[in-house]
Amino acid sequence: MTQTGIPYVFMRAGTSRGPFFNAADLPADRDTRAEVLISAVGAGHALNIDGIGGGAAVTTKVAMLSPSDDEWADIDYFFAQVAVTERLVDFKPTCGNILSGVGPAAIEMGLITPSGDTTEIKIRAVNTGARVIARIATPNGQWSYDGDTEIAGVPGASAAIALTFMGVVGSSTGAFLPTGNLRDTIEGIEVTCMDVAMPVVIARAADFGLTGYETVRELDDNRDVFARMETIRLQAGALMGMGDVTKSVTPKFAFLAPAQNGGTIAARYFMPWNTHPSMAVTGAQCIASCALTPGTVADGLLTRPKDSPAQVVLEHASGSIDVLVDYDTTDGFELNAAGLVRTARKLADGQVYVPASVWAGHGETK
Repeated sequence: MTQTGIPYVFMRAGTSRGPFFNAADLPADRDTRAEVLISAVGAGHALNIDGIGGGAAVTTKVAMLSPSDDEWADIDYFFAQVAVTERLVDFKPTCGNILSGVGPAAIEMGLITPSGDTTEIKIRAVNTGARVIARIATPNGQWSYDGDTEIAGVPGASAAIALTFMGVVGSSTGAFLPTGNLRDTIEGIEVTCMDVAMPVVIARAADFGLTGYETVRELDDNRDVFARMETIRLQAGALMGMGDVTKSVTPKFAFLAPAQNGGTIAARYFMPWNTHPSMAVTGAQCIASCALTPGTVADGLLTRPKDSPAQVVLEHASGSIDVLVDYDTTDGFELNAAGLVRTARKLADGQVYVPASVWAGHGETK
């Protein structure tokens, strides 16, 4: 079989994992590019046995990087969520966990040259238009993965990557509250439909007969809850102006409950057809914003911070995640920026191969 080799860097980024490509090494045509990613990941099989995916939605994510033509940004980050068991690619959402690997991957690819003891990289998230500043330690102009920062859902410690997200309100739908309401009732369940970094349909776990402290396995095994969630999600997608979201991973879904371990609020996040093993960076920003906004389904589940910026600690299935939210309540809730700390590590690099029948490539095949 003749194959096409494509250079890549394979990264664990936050609590997700996947290949990072230089966009110039991929086909420009969107449909052909989708087929290349499907083949590279091995989508269409539960184990992704014929590709480099890991058999879970958090391990079939792809980042495509390029120098930005935006006067503000250094790097353009284009994200793709490749399905696990279906031959599908969703280019609509973004991913904050994968974004945490953009800075290191850009350095690995030679797209960014470290400068000084701290390198600041301005990233434009192409899918949503969000602007993100990544600050990474580069002592003596050298990037290192060694560090003492730990994040829930990842074993061990690595170098800290500080992310500041700006321009994320309404990034997918154009509105903080896409339905125009703080709460909507769908199928008898109160939900808050909010778009901050990621459009999310947020409900109280108790309204689904749950505690909100269930494990990932307990939730994934409860297919009745998933069926009910999906019915609500599809209707919410239409109300949010997103059209038919049957084949789209957005909007996501989340459950809220009172915190158990000293955090601000407990949350479970869905991707949306299975449970996230920890918490998405983008989803965390939306859930934190919901928690801080009076009148949402979070009312009564927490004691809201009174000062800005506020540290919102979300307790999730693997631990917790801290979101530093800079906001203003002069005229409703207005998000200025959200900050999080993540880690990333290069796992492999080289070439990933796809059949030449999928794409003949820019040059020679092997």
